Amino acid sequence: MRHSQPWRTNRSRVLRANDTSAEAKLWAELRNRQLGDLKFVRQAAVGGYFVDFLCRERKVVVEIDGGTHSTDAELANDAARSDELSSRGYRVFRVSNADVFENLDDVLSALLAFAGPDEAP
Repeated sequence: MRHSQPWRTNRSRVLRANDTSAEAKLWAELRNRQLGDLKFVRQAAVGGYFVDFLCRERKVVVEIDGGTHSTDAELANDAARSDELSSRGYRVFRVSNADVFENLDDVLSALLAFAGPDEAP
C-alpha cells in the first residue's frame, strides 16, 4: 500500500484542476481505459516529479510538451527529468501540444505501440 502524503495528493488535485487544453484533449481519450484497456492516471507523483499521465501497469509516463520546451535549458531539464524517471523503471513518451491538436489519432496509435502488448498470459 502506498504511504499517505497529503501534500502530494493536494498538489496533484491542483494540477488536475488547472490542466492545459492539450492535456484535457488527450485525457478525454485515455480516461476510463479507452486506449487498449490501459489504466491511465493524470498528474501522478513519481519521485520528485508530477507527470502528466501515468500507466502504472506498463510503467509508461506520458508528457505533453508545450511551447515552453524549446530552449536549451528547458530541453536539458526535460532530459534530466526523463533520466530520473527512466532510472525508476519508467519509459517516457513525449508528445507536443501541436501533435495532440493536429494528429491525435497518430499520437494514440504511437502511444499504444509504445506501451507494448500485454505480456500476461
